[in-house]
Amino acid sequence: MGKELNRLSKRKKLLSQLDDIFENDKTSLVLHYSCESFYDKTDGKTPRITSIAVRNLDSGQTDSFSIHQIAEENHVEFENITDKYDSLEREMLDRYFQFLNTHQHYIWIHWNMRDVNYGFQAIEHRYRALGGTPISLNEDRKFDLSRALVSLYGVGYIGHPRLPKLLEINNITCKDFLTGEEEAQAFDDKDFVELHRSTLRKVDNLANIIERTYNQKLKTNSTWLEQHGFSLAVLLEIIKGHPVVILLTLLVLVMAFIEKSYNVFNLFK
Repeated sequence: MGKELNRLSKRKKLLSQLDDIFENDKTSLVLHYSCESFYDKTDGKTPRITSIAVRNLDSGQTDSFSIHQIAEENHVEFENITDKYDSLEREMLDRYFQFLNTHQHYIWIHWNMRDVNYGFQAIEHRYRALGGTPISLNEDRKFDLSRALVSLYGVGYIGHPRLPKLLEINNITCKDFLTGEEEAQAFDDKDFVELHRSTLRKVDNLANIIERTYNQKLKTNSTWLEQHGFSLAVLLEIIKGHPVVILLTLLVLVMAFIEKSYNVFNLFK
């Protein structure tokens, strides 16, 4: 199977996954989290996590885990959070992993949470660094919406940064939404409430995007053919792989060879 046909096959698989997600939306969750900037880290330590939000795709009910909420419960003043960050972050992650433990069989929808810089592995590693024992979610329970959209609509479906531009073209509200740079600044300013609001907004945005994708109402820069998985390259691979087309091509080549041979023969008569 050629590269383009393989992409078309992957697209069909993703559409089937979307059907499964929405047929079982009561057990489908949307996850996002905010953390310290991992670009500005120079001490080799993993970025501190500030808040995590998990939204049920069916009910919209959102469970959140955040530093400032834990601090408030423990009567720690916001200006003193930095001094007690390890213990507060540990308690926040304790609660998150307790939640994950009871929802391991759910589908977890996320945006680019793929590595130890930013992703499930990053949360697990941070928990280990704080003395916890994390639970690893099986890969078949994770659904990367960011990669799925590339497979469904093509790599040029939207410009970079993709998430903000996708929200803009679809007129989805960006209230409380912070970019990566803005989140880093909010962390430096110890504005944990603002970071938490951004996390809640983004998990809501992701739920909105996947619902529009499923309902085929998501606006992108892709052409109609690209949105439905077709391109000239796909059509060429289909043609090349079809036995009837191959036979006709061989017949044309044979006839061209005979014609050329006949012309050469007449030339020397």
